[in-house]
Amino acid sequence: MPARKKSARTRRYGEGASKTVASAMRRRKSGTLRSGKGAKGGRVKSRKQAIAIGLSEARKKGAKVPRKKAA
Repeated sequence: MPARKKSARTRRYGEGASKTVASAMRRRKSGTLRSGKGAKGGRVKSRKQAIAIGLSEARKKGAKVPRKKAA
């Protein structure tokens, strides 16, 4: 039986991105994560929204994050 080859695909998200998302998730849990420009929106309760905010912050910091898909 031949040995399985590891896929040569590179990581889609960088380590800095995952740290920023983790930080956003912690802020969501503690109730301090807010949405909107300048955090003037309401408190974020959704897990998906917290991840989106974390990725957006990572992008602004210059972390390795894929571009946002056009709506």
